[in-house]
Amino acid sequence: QPLGALVSDGRSLVDPKMPKRRREETDPPTGQPKAEPAPPAEGGATFVDTPDQLTTGDGQESSLKISSWNVDGLRAWVKKNGLEWVGLESPDVLCLQEIKCTEKQVPAAMKEMVDYPHQYWSSSRSKEGYSGVAILCKAEPLNVTYGIGVEEHDGEGRLITVELEKCFVVTVYVPNSGRGLVRLDYRQTWDQALREYLEGLQSQKPLVLCGDLNVAHNDIDLKNPKTNRKSAGFTPQERQGLDQLLGLGLVDTFRHLHPGLPHAYTFWTYMGNCRAKNVGWRLDYLLLSQSLLPRLCDSKIRSTIMGSDHCPVTLLLAL
Repeated sequence: QPLGALVSDGRSLVDPKMPKRRREETDPPTGQPKAEPAPPAEGGATFVDTPDQLTTGDGQESSLKISSWNVDGLRAWVKKNGLEWVGLESPDVLCLQEIKCTEKQVPAAMKEMVDYPHQYWSSSRSKEGYSGVAILCKAEPLNVTYGIGVEEHDGEGRLITVELEKCFVVTVYVPNSGRGLVRLDYRQTWDQALREYLEGLQSQKPLVLCGDLNVAHNDIDLKNPKTNRKSAGFTPQERQGLDQLLGLGLVDTFRHLHPGLPHAYTFWTYMGNCRAKNVGWRLDYLLLSQSLLPRLCDSKIRSTIMGSDHCPVTLLLAL
């Protein structure tokens, strides 16, 4: 497929993490963190982040906020005022993916955040400046584990689990199938191992899984599905992998609340001015165990927040 066609679909030919160039944040809309207002998209394909719903359907008030963001390089993200957004959003648990640094390389401004004294970092041991995830908590969790316990999959720093009183919170950066789908076979092996790991967790208590799953689940979850059937992130195998993940009794919270809402994306390649046109993919998810569904208040896509080729997503629970 010609490069131009791929760019117009909002997906680059390579692993979709391109060199950084990002506009800075500007004044926030009322009651929302600082953000650059979303520019008008072509063809009216806009998405609006509506005000947060702070109670469940039966009136229980939100008491746990979890935010997740693929920052596409932590050190660059900090320079783009990422920490300012964290302070304004103020999640109880902050999950980050693709930090691309070791714990020793984490900027001092982040290590010294007084609201987040409990910080857990996992970086790639096999390749410097690649992958990596983190979880930052306001309150100390009961337990923390790194990886899924399978050496084949734990060398790239892709998963951390924290145990809270009423649930596990798992952050994950799922492997990209890559240019020419060169890692698709490995991706399928990873997906199976992840399912087995999560199944074990769910046997103990409910869980929240958040992060970059590197797959658009259905046609509604990307701008141009027809031209991307064989693209990394939208192959039948990857989509089936997410089907099987949800088959464990997990719920895609955003789609549960907004089953038919179009143009809701979390990733835009830097190429082709795709973010301004809202030519994107929904790759970042907030999944939870079915038993937690009555505690769901809201699931948000903070689409106006700049600083990465992904935007943050936020989950509000009454726990």
